[in-house]
Amino acid sequence: MTAPLIDPFARAIRYLRVSVTDRCDFRCVYCMSENMTFLPKKDLLSLEELDRLCSAFVRLGVEKLRITGGEPLVRRDIMTFFRAMSRHLDSGALRELTLTTNGSQLERFATDLHAAGVRRVNVSLDTLDEAKFARVTRWGRLPQVLRGIDAAQAAGLRVKINAVALKDFNEEELHRMTAWCASRDIDLTWIEVMPMGDIGNEDRIGQYWSLKDLRAQLARHYTVIDLPDDTGGPARYVRLEETGQRIGFITPLSHNFCESCNRVRVTCTGEIYTCLGQEGHSDLRAPLRASGDDAVLADAIRAAIALKPKGHDFDYSRQAVDGQVSRHMSHTGG
Repeated sequence: MTAPLIDPFARAIRYLRVSVTDRCDFRCVYCMSENMTFLPKKDLLSLEELDRLCSAFVRLGVEKLRITGGEPLVRRDIMTFFRAMSRHLDSGALRELTLTTNGSQLERFATDLHAAGVRRVNVSLDTLDEAKFARVTRWGRLPQVLRGIDAAQAAGLRVKINAVALKDFNEEELHRMTAWCASRDIDLTWIEVMPMGDIGNEDRIGQYWSLKDLRAQLARHYTVIDLPDDTGGPARYVRLEETGQRIGFITPLSHNFCESCNRVRVTCTGEIYTCLGQEGHSDLRAPLRASGDDAVLADAIRAAIALKPKGHDFDYSRQAVDGQVSRHMSHTGG
């Protein structure tokens, strides 16, 4: 039951990203429609079921657990779950417990998160312009997020900013974002927009800003040095010599990062997606609820890992959105 999880391409699965809710208090234009229909609460895994599921993955060799959403901190009583997961940190089975958040609730929860063993958080922040922030998030307020980042740093959490590169939106902010992060000792990672879900009238091709172009712009202002850093995730890193800061690039479109993929995602309804960019998934909720025997759940997890593909098919190269998947990012988890 405790043999490690190995996929068909000899990749050990050490990293689990779990969505605890599909709900969010923002409506980012690249992530979801403004008028979303969210899942019935009865379809979501309970916090107790999420505990049992994540614990099964930890027993099978998962060492890094990232909590996502939607916005994970809007889930009622979510700190109960974080405190429960901290026992795996205490035992040494889990090396890291962390989360990705839009920052809206960090001011409330930063101290509690640190007390539960969280040491790093990723905050999604695409612009430092208040009006543009309101436009890209539709419902968000920038000052609230900035207070959350302040609270996280004050609580001892290491903050990393994740910014989605959006053409004709935050291009002119590249150097402002870089300087702001450097001034606060915050790492910054840029992400290419991914073709996931129906986002209404937004134009996927029009949104796409290649990180090759972004890096070239950085290189005109800074000395850019490639780093060998491997965090177990999809980012490739550089250091800016003049500021000393680390910049990451997640490039699902311009440079596929699948060869070293060691992660899987589980949705808030118990579906496991072994590739973010593929439709294929397996159901873990049914075996979870059908039996109290964790061996049944472990068998279902192993069967799902055996179907993990080599990589995804995202492609904008022909000015068409090839490889698009139907589900929203908020459903799978960021």
